[in-house]
Order: sequence, then structure tokens, then C-alpha cells
Amino acid sequence: MCGIVGYIGSREACPILIEGLRRLEYRGYDSAGVAVMNGGTTRIVRCEGKLDRLAALVQREPPPGALGIGHTRWATHGRPSDENAHPHKFGRVAVVHNGIIENYLELRERLIAQGHAFTSETDTEIVAHLVHAALTAGAAPLAAVQAALQQLRGVYALCLVIDGVTDRFYCAKKEVPLILGFGDDEHFAAADIPAIIQHTRRIAALEDGDIAEVRRDGITIRDADAREVQRPIREVQWSAAMAEKEGYKDFMLKEIYEQPRAVADTLRGRVTPGMGAVHLDGLLTGGAPWRRVFLVACGTAFHACLVGKFLIEQLARIPVETDLASEFRYRDPLIGPGDLFIAVSQSGETADTRAALLEAKQKGAVVWAVTNVVDSSIARLADAALYTYAGPEIGVASTKAFTTQLVVLHLLALALAERREALPAASIATEIATLVALPHQMQTVLQRAPQCQAVAQALVQSDEWLFLGRGLNYPIALEGALKLKEISYAHAEGYPAGEMKHGPIALVDDAMQVVGIVPQGPYYDKVISNLEQIRARGGALTAIATEGDAAICRLATQVITIPAAVPRVQPALTVLPLQLLAYYVADGRGLNVDQPRNLAKSVTVE
Repeated sequence: MCGIVGYIGSREACPILIEGLRRLEYRGYDSAGVAVMNGGTTRIVRCEGKLDRLAALVQREPPPGALGIGHTRWATHGRPSDENAHPHKFGRVAVVHNGIIENYLELRERLIAQGHAFTSETDTEIVAHLVHAALTAGAAPLAAVQAALQQLRGVYALCLVIDGVTDRFYCAKKEVPLILGFGDDEHFAAADIPAIIQHTRRIAALEDGDIAEVRRDGITIRDADAREVQRPIREVQWSAAMAEKEGYKDFMLKEIYEQPRAVADTLRGRVTPGMGAVHLDGLLTGGAPWRRVFLVACGTAFHACLVGKFLIEQLARIPVETDLASEFRYRDPLIGPGDLFIAVSQSGETADTRAALLEAKQKGAVVWAVTNVVDSSIARLADAALYTYAGPEIGVASTKAFTTQLVVLHLLALALAERREALPAASIATEIATLVALPHQMQTVLQRAPQCQAVAQALVQSDEWLFLGRGLNYPIALEGALKLKEISYAHAEGYPAGEMKHGPIALVDDAMQVVGIVPQGPYYDKVISNLEQIRARGGALTAIATEGDAAICRLATQVITIPAAVPRVQPALTVLPLQLLAYYVADGRGLNVDQPRNLAKSVTVE
């Protein structure tokens, strides 16, 4: 949500800022801008709309200088407009900001009473005014930034440049991600790694309360108590090429096809084929003493949690609660010592999930994270982290992050079962074998993409969809509906197939597209019965079914097949046709698949 890039070095800053912002477009935005320092004075160029418009403005009259900050804004306070676009400047201070300043109205009223005039509707402009006021009162630049931050309530990632201070820019972070990049005679700041990966792989993440002075010759970081600190620098293991489309039309399509590789990478080193043992990064060495497990997440990650509940309860026989992170804190949850809380988040920065983790930790639970991003804030706050190895996911609609989350939760279920002796070693070895075979089966499904494309072309104008599944495939019905609504803007709902006659069947007519997830397994006959009721009422039916199923071919208008698989790994297969179906419907409508309207990749504010 929103993008930040900062640069200081020997090169022209503006092209670096624009290119970095392009690599953050997946985060979602409605306006963009840059501020570049030259001769001690900052020049700002900003506008509503996409980066192409900003690029055209700076191309006509490039702002020179080797120090600058840039931003893509996703509107929170104030409508998308040129005036509300970042950077904001008052006096000597220009600022870009991700997050929300909760007490901005109170601060704004106080500043107006002191004679300040505001030119935007944003909360961000407050920061420039506060820093300028401290400078005017005689504070040195760093002290002025510190004084301003002490007055803020809320969450933020900030980058600031100050006229007359030509050798550095300032960064600050509280509960919103901000990273620093270490180059040769140049240094960077960014909201996320892709913005700067083409320039450096040496990255450090700021901690909450940190303030950094970023100079050409180095970076100084101070913590919330103004003590100079060192934050660990790590080498990013993926390359800039991994964040490119590599010939695919869209990042989402590329990431759909990367899933067999991503799942294989997530399994690598954690299982040994032929043996009943799971190696979870050194966790569970002391057993599995927990009385309950809580799986908490938002959006697509929550659907992975619903699958994880089935897996842990079936295999390890431990009761599991699943919660939407945005609701978890507000029900005063009964959680504490003896419970294991697992936060699931692709980015590791999801604000609601982070807050839920802190709530569980404060109440005494052991807290773990399942995330794709090493050193993300949720991973650092957790007692332990289980990483998925999906690689960078650029498309806003999550795909490979979801399937790798399914695999990690499956491995966790097996590891808990092993430690609790809930399954014999032979059964665990058999389960491992099904996971090892999964990447090849996923590849087989993806080879059937033309089937999905043909179905999408036939249904591209449909605006009402109902996705039905049972058991482990009920969460996949939810995920299929979410994918379609995210990128095609069609109205879609996911339901347990058995609940269809308790309300949703009233919606069924010849305009309603029903997608039934009906692979062979323990729920097959029940789902077939539910789908017969749909067909009897004139509903148009598409089925995701096991190859060779003749009965479903007589019932459904269109069928997309998956290989035969044991039920516990079916979700990672049945979701693939639904991802492709959503993609091809959106593409057929001429929509921007990677940057759907109103959405952001990482939701870092509540």
C-alpha cells in the first residue's frame, strides 16, 4: 500500500526514483510524485494518475540532482488529486509517507491557530509543518525530525528532505515497512525490495521507532531512545530478473505458472522422501505441548488458514481456531499460555495480522509466523518464522503465495502429528510422498490452461458467480470467488455446497454461473447432489473435477480436470483452474490484471 523510494549518490536521482516507483506499482496507487534536491532547494513534481503521466512531466523538464525521494499514493485522507499527491512540502521540508497519522486533525487545528496554511486534505502534510516549525524554533535537522515524530500518533514510514541539507535525507518507521539499501558510494530507502533490487542486494530493515540519516557515504540509524544502533544487513537471494515478467503478458500469469517451482522450493530440505520425518527449520525439537492452535490472517491467507485447520485437526488431532485478523482483537479472544498462535501473511507486514499477533503475544501465547518475506515485521515480532519460498510476488491478486502457504501448513500438521505420535511413521511417509509429487501434478493442471481460457471466453460477460465446495475445497470456493472479484470486478461468492439450499439457491437462474469444485473424494456424492439441484433450476454449471469422471461430464456444461490426488493435497490443485479462470475473464474484459482498482498488494494500515 503506497510506494516509497529514496536515493542519494552520484547519479541523477529522478530516473532512479521513477524506475523504483514503477517496480512498486503492484502495491496500488492513484497518484505519484518526486522531490529532487538541487543547489540546496527541492523541486517537486507530482500528479494524479499513473506513473506514465508523472514520467511525461519530468521528461519535459527533468529535475536535476543526486538526492531525492519519490512516492506512489493510495488515497486514505483526501481524494486522489494533484494537490493530495505526495511529496508534500511546507517551508524547507518535503515529505513522503505511508501509513496514517491518527491525530492529524488535532495537530492541524493547533497549527492553523499558529498561522499555518494547508494546501492538501492529507494527514501527511502535518509532518512537513511540524518539522518546519521545529527548524524555525532553532532545532538542528535531526532534532527537528525527532521532535515532530514525538507528536504523532499512528503508523508511518517517512522519508524527508530539507532545503539546505544537501548531503542526506531522513527516514523514520513505525509499524509500516521501510528498508534501506547499501550501495557503493550511494544509498537507498524503499517501501519494498523490488524498488531497489536492480541497484543493490544489501538490505536492512528499520525497526519501529528508528530514525535513519541516509548519506552518500553511509547510513546512521538511531532507535526510539536516540541511541545509535546497527540493524543487520542481509543479502537478498533473488535477483531483479525474478521480479520481471520474463515474456508473460502479466505478472499474475507468470506467478501462476511459477507455482510448481515455488512449492518444490518450499518443500526442499524440509522432507526426505521415503522417511516419516519433517524438518521445520529447527522448530518443534522439544515436542508439541500446545492445547490449541490459532490460525489468523486476512484475505487469501485466511483461506489458507481454513485449509490448515482441516489438516492440523485431521493429522495432528489438535483443535484449531481460525480467525480473520481484522476481527481477532475485537472479540477479546480467549488465548494465552499453552496456545500456539500462527500469523499467516505473504508480505509479513499486514497491519491487522501484525496487531493480532501482538495481542496474542501480550496474552502469553507462543506466536509463530508463516510468511514469504525474510525479516518482515511479523517475522521479527514472532517467536519463530516458517518461510515460504515463493519468490517475489508482484501481482496484487495472490497466487503462488497461497499454494506455498498451503504446503507449509501441511508440513506443520505433519510435524505436529509426528511429535504427538498421532500418526505412525509409515503414514507420515505416505503423506510426504504425496507432497513431493505435488509440483508435478500442479504442472499437469497448468498444461490444461487452454481449457480454462476457453471456459473464460464463453463466460467473460457473466457478472454473477457462485463457487461451491465441501470440506477442504470449501476454502478453495472462497478463494476462487475472491480471485474473480479482485481482478474482473464481477460479483462472486463462495459457499459450502451443503449450505447452498439454505439461501443462495434463491439466486440461481440462467444468468448465474455456478462453479462446482467436485474432485473424487469423501464429499463427492454430496457435492454431486448439490449440483443436481443447481442444474434442475436452470443454473449454468462449470465443474472442477478429477480426470476420467464421466458422471460430472453429463451434469456440467463445462469441465476442467485435475489429476487424481488424495483429498489433503487437492486444494493446491483445484485452486489452479480457478486462478486461471479469473485471470482469463479479467484479461478478456481488457482490465489491468496486475493492478486492480482500489486494491493494494500489502495492506499496511487498518
